Amino acid sequence: MESALVQPWGETAPEGEGLRAWAGKPGRIHTLSELAARLRAEFEGRDVVCPQRLQALMAAYQPASPRDWKPFAKFDRYRYTRNLVDEGDGRYNLMLLCWAEGHGSAIHDHAGAHCVMRILAGSLCEVRFAWPSEHAAALPPEEGEPLQELSKCTLENGDVCYINDSQGLHRVENPSHSERAVSLHLYCPPFGACGVFNQRTGHRSTSHVTFWSRPGDSAGGRVSRRNRPQAPAEDN
Repeated sequence: MESALVQPWGETAPEGEGLRAWAGKPGRIHTLSELAARLRAEFEGRDVVCPQRLQALMAAYQPASPRDWKPFAKFDRYRYTRNLVDEGDGRYNLMLLCWAEGHGSAIHDHAGAHCVMRILAGSLCEVRFAWPSEHAAALPPEEGEPLQELSKCTLENGDVCYINDSQGLHRVENPSHSERAVSLHLYCPPFGACGVFNQRTGHRSTSHVTFWSRPGDSAGGRVSRRNRPQAPAEDN
């Protein structure tokens, strides 16, 4: 199934009833299954989906307790994990990312997709970078120019943020040495690979997106070692 087009962030939404329907604040969403149903309804029968509306739906997810999302929270001692919650009929991926103490991502792009992230537990540090210049991108891997840092912020429990490739690259990490963190991510359309970047040189390589667990996995969501996600290659 083809993914619905996602309207660029900040672009004018439809007027009249369409605008009111998209901009209206959704009621509180108590469970991940309810959130998945609301997301599917949002995409159903539409050629264009408003990213502000997707952010509002993610913000509306306010479970009564962590018990709702904990069945998807699978940690690894060596790196952060991606745990699939819902595939969205091929229109989006909803997943839980689990960050043990000190774990972080490589600097990466989003392969043309839109990303909405909500913090469910702990806190995360997000650092955004500008894309490498055309000159730096053309240099050999051992050469290049350092990536330009654009911003740095701390995302606390309950915060929601959005990024797409027009806003640059980013790295997400759990800076705590004593507390784990959990975040809920919505990617639309889904993608199987993205670019990861060396901070010192701007050199780009490809990282394939894999999941630590999927709905219905045996042994409480654990998967075999051969299917475990590999750490992105980044020699920072």
